[in-house]
Amino acid sequence: MNENKIKILKICFGQEIAHWEIPMFRGAVINSLENNNILFHNHDDDGFRYAYPLIQYKRIGGKAAIVCVGEGTEAIGEFFASCNFDIMLGDRPLHLETESVKASQNLVQVWDSTFDYNIRKWLPFNKQNYADYQQLDGIVERCQMMEKILTGNILSMAKGLGIHFEKQVEVKIKNVGEPRQHTFKGVKMMSFDAVFRSNVSLPSFVGLGKGVSQGFGMVTGCGV
Repeated sequence: MNENKIKILKICFGQEIAHWEIPMFRGAVINSLENNNILFHNHDDDGFRYAYPLIQYKRIGGKAAIVCVGEGTEAIGEFFASCNFDIMLGDRPLHLETESVKASQNLVQVWDSTFDYNIRKWLPFNKQNYADYQQLDGIVERCQMMEKILTGNILSMAKGLGIHFEKQVEVKIKNVGEPRQHTFKGVKMMSFDAVFRSNVSLPSFVGLGKGVSQGFGMVTGCGV
């Protein structure tokens, strides 16, 4: 099997949730599990699992969804085996009904051609590099900084999936929207919607950047 071929499982539920409810959706799924599988929450007795999240909680088409990557596609069976699908989103009871399940295998590799993508609610900055970003005067310089960060996000994802690129990764941001403020882990951060081009083939609905497990930085191919 091609080591760059990654399994993706996209599970969409019929129930609508708001983006700010995704952390509660994630918590409800974790609480429903009989076994303490680290892939669902990225924590162990020694602290945080510093690796690319293989189970990602999303809002797709306004509805609750889970995207499983690599080993996460096998671990998700624990959720379906143990959950009665009656969960609580804060004070709101919700009965989950599976609307669709789509499995695919995706090549994540560098090509000679390029691909266009949308990225939504991308969190590229921490406190320090956002200050550096604000100090840049020109649009070109700001865009170049974001391109460098996005390239790093792609490389981090690849490393977390055990993928090594033989060629240089190229990223070109074609359009970026106005920043919006979000709270992630109690910290206020700026998110961006953007359109970018890269020579890396990326699976739709996976995340890049910070907050991937909670729906931030979701990538889709243009037209998806």
